[in-house]
Amino acid sequence: MGYAEVYAGWQKDPEGFWLEQAKAIDWVTPPVKALDDSAAPLYHWFADTEVNTCYNAVDRHVAAGRGEQAAIIYDSPVTETKRTITYAQLLDNVASLAGALRAKGVEKGDRVIIYMPMVPEALMAMLACARLGAVHSVVFGGFAAHELAVRINDATPKAIIAGSCGIEPGRVVKYKPLLDAAIAEATHKPDFCVILQRDEGRADLIPGRDHDWHEVQQGVTPTECVPVAGDHPAYILYTSGTTGAPKGVVRATAGHLVALNWTMKAIYNVDPGDVFWAASDVGWVVGHSYICYAPLIHGNTTVVFEGKPIGTPDAGTFWRVIEEHNVRSFFTAPTAFRAIKREDPKGEMIKHYDISCLRALYLAGERADPDTILWAQNVMKVPVYDHWWQTETGWTIAGNPAGIEALPVKIGSPTVPMPGYDVRILDEAGHPVAPGTLGAIAVKLPLPPGTLPTLWNAEDRFRKSYLTTFPGYYETGDAGMIDADGYLYIMARTDDVINVAGHRLSTGAMEEVLANHPDVGECAVIGVADELKGQLPLGFVCLNKGCNKPHEEIAKEVITAVRDTIGPVAAFKLVAVVDRLPKTRSGKILRATMCKIADGQDFKMPATIDDPAILDEIRAALQPLGYARG
Repeated sequence: MGYAEVYAGWQKDPEGFWLEQAKAIDWVTPPVKALDDSAAPLYHWFADTEVNTCYNAVDRHVAAGRGEQAAIIYDSPVTETKRTITYAQLLDNVASLAGALRAKGVEKGDRVIIYMPMVPEALMAMLACARLGAVHSVVFGGFAAHELAVRINDATPKAIIAGSCGIEPGRVVKYKPLLDAAIAEATHKPDFCVILQRDEGRADLIPGRDHDWHEVQQGVTPTECVPVAGDHPAYILYTSGTTGAPKGVVRATAGHLVALNWTMKAIYNVDPGDVFWAASDVGWVVGHSYICYAPLIHGNTTVVFEGKPIGTPDAGTFWRVIEEHNVRSFFTAPTAFRAIKREDPKGEMIKHYDISCLRALYLAGERADPDTILWAQNVMKVPVYDHWWQTETGWTIAGNPAGIEALPVKIGSPTVPMPGYDVRILDEAGHPVAPGTLGAIAVKLPLPPGTLPTLWNAEDRFRKSYLTTFPGYYETGDAGMIDADGYLYIMARTDDVINVAGHRLSTGAMEEVLANHPDVGECAVIGVADELKGQLPLGFVCLNKGCNKPHEEIAKEVITAVRDTIGPVAAFKLVAVVDRLPKTRSGKILRATMCKIADGQDFKMPATIDDPAILDEIRAALQPLGYARG
């Protein structure tokens, strides 16, 4: 069957569709019913089951005779370390760590915070929690102490598992002092901590509270998998950029297993045994879904990469990893490719590597501008698939179902909705709009398995954040349109649709024009306050390496290009040339923060910002344009 038949089959019988996909999972108590809608608009999938995530991700592959297959390939150019861990070795490691946690009192339903760098032990910690039925919450390694304390208070963990340090290009980030400060600040105190000591930055352990990763496992009995109910929380993941009380996305166990397993073939087109690489971090949703869980549940080999797209050691590091480890499907954020393109505009470095093993590149995490997609296609000579999803959904809302049918790529579109997602474009009153019309993107309820059923200890906030604006729908917070062929276009966050003299305009459309300029390596457009027109667009551009053209000339050229492409209605006349853009550590550009700086408003330093010093550079670039005066 092709995509249209599969999607129509889901529409006709959603219950039957997901019960069929559930057959690929090893259940303790298999499902009889897929969806429990008795508490709508709060829905639960496979609530009548019992199952264990770790068993499905590790044990069952060993039981099936595939214990010697590589489960994890660890590649760390920052420490010059490579390791391969088989499924059998992973089982031994996870069962031992779970036994140590159980011996110290961690039981089903307890929370465990994981604060780790990109090392295989981070995955082992996640799986050990899943083995016990404990609920893990991974916090990005190196997160500020206050932000970690806020999450400790919200999740109330019995234990914290942490690395002694993380390694960034040219520096070591010591985690333990941040952890100690967070625990000191938090009103909730964990019973104990487990610390993975790294030679690059060993930590002082506090007697009685802190335990060495290896020593705590000595003499303990490896533990079996604990069955949990299908709607038992697998984990809590706090969304990036939270202000005030954190927003803890909950992931229910059974739906997570069923949905993620389905995606590996249907979307990423890999078979069990193939090597899959998602170049992200375990602290983000991509790391949860596609470094740890989905590849292992499906029986793939997953790559854990500790490095950056450039500087570890150069812009060819991605190509080396793909060649060396025989990667079949590769998933990363557009920002990584913009960094490579800016460093190596002509793609010369790929000529030193053979990446013929690769079938496709998948981009997500931020809008994939057409210029980046075309550059990647030209350099890599493989299909490039943009796809769109969120921390809240945990897997693809709209993508190209390459394992079912590789649909024609339309540059600028993440292609079509996946089974489970009935995507609609609505106006401000909640009414559907015509094809090609910009509006709010919403998903008709119920959401499919694997998506968030609620927020941690915050059901009212869940309803207000996602279910109230458009009753009967999940509000994505993104704006876009659907064309006559059913292809979806994500144009901006709803907040990034600006109103210029009554015209609703997409900043994303303007960014596409800026990115098309041959000297522009990266860009962003924000809306700034204007007394006459309400808002005006303001563009930021970062130039490619080796560009010596005067900044004023480039600004003039991109202003003309926007006027020619979008029209005078855009009133685009403000451009700042900057060396870099403020981003989260996952690569999202902090447009809302830039808006507040431009308008002279107070703002909270984003918890996820990669380098706070960039904000001063942005302020300095805005002042000659008459902004950031506050």
